[in-house]
Amino acid sequence: MKTSQNTYQQEFTMNYSYPVHFTHNIFNPDNRLLVDTINRLNENRRHRIQIFIDSGVADTWPNLNSTINKYFKTYSDTLQLICEPEIVLGGEQAKNLRNSSERVMESIADHHLCRQSFVIIIGGGSVLDIVGLAASLVHRGVRQIRIPTTVLAQDDSGVGVKNGIDAYGVKNYAGTFAPPFGVLIDFDFLKTLNTKYWTGGIAEAYKVAIIKDADFLNYLYEHATDLKNRNQEIMEQVIQRSAIIHLKHIAENGDPFEFGTARPLDFGHWSAHKLEIMSGYELGHGQAVAIGIALDSYYAWQTNHITETEFRKIITALINTGLPIWSSLLERKTSGNELEILSGLDDFQEHLGGELHVTIPAPIGNKIEINEMDKTIIKQAINDLAFLGSDALTR
Repeated sequence: MKTSQNTYQQEFTMNYSYPVHFTHNIFNPDNRLLVDTINRLNENRRHRIQIFIDSGVADTWPNLNSTINKYFKTYSDTLQLICEPEIVLGGEQAKNLRNSSERVMESIADHHLCRQSFVIIIGGGSVLDIVGLAASLVHRGVRQIRIPTTVLAQDDSGVGVKNGIDAYGVKNYAGTFAPPFGVLIDFDFLKTLNTKYWTGGIAEAYKVAIIKDADFLNYLYEHATDLKNRNQEIMEQVIQRSAIIHLKHIAENGDPFEFGTARPLDFGHWSAHKLEIMSGYELGHGQAVAIGIALDSYYAWQTNHITETEFRKIITALINTGLPIWSSLLERKTSGNELEILSGLDDFQEHLGGELHVTIPAPIGNKIEINEMDKTIIKQAINDLAFLGSDALTR
């Protein structure tokens, strides 16, 4: 039998570019950063804009709506606020609501935004994820501008290209890659954060410092107490350095949309994601990441990738910052008498694409990927860390 094959190989490259600005008082009419960011393509038209605000931000900034309206009236020749800002439930538990993004999509549809319209998202990482997912699905992508308001959102999640919601008991199970039109980091929003959100986000700075920048880790170590005591100037430096390291990784790692199986920026996250779910989201993401960092740093020490001195420096810095290194959840057993946290490795492996890749420091400021973890060492880490830290849920 005669067979034939005729194939055309399709190939193209897309360039993405977006600014990440660090500022104060973003909605002061004298601050043109927002309007200039929206107008950065010189499209010479009046832009239609819908704003979504994290419920937590709305509660702590009761005058925000009037401030926003004043700003938009000042620049009404180019900015059109099509409705009053809409409040979106914040917090990690909101990401686990199946209809969270759907409600945002319905609102965008009701106000007839087109692909060249703008969605501005003001809030923490969960609201950025929820609204960002909705915006990426409507018309296959409405322009979004992020204004992250927590330490974690400003130094990590808010500057990247991902969004998503939790589903089927798995963190970030449903989501898309959608680079923002711009990111505007207003440090003033940090002033009203409670201790949980102030401290938690610093864990993501430790994450990148330990595997990418030893000098940055030294800075965090030296200023750990300053950070715990809410030194605003030091925090601004930490956020900017951390955000830029994250951005450079996305741009230079060769895999911005994570088609591969390695996830260096998920150092400490295989256990962190599991801990969040096990706690019913009572444990904050940053606190869970800190515990995950302690666990994997211990593993790196026991496998001779970092020294004991380096390990103890990491632990000391985390504790002095006010971050936990242990939780009683680590000791919780399944009905089969196995540590429940260990199933986080299987969940992480499935999320990565079938092959386990766990990032650990080797040495500080550098990293390696390992494809399996010795459960005996993990169990030893849990026992030993219990003597060095305290239960994160009681902090």
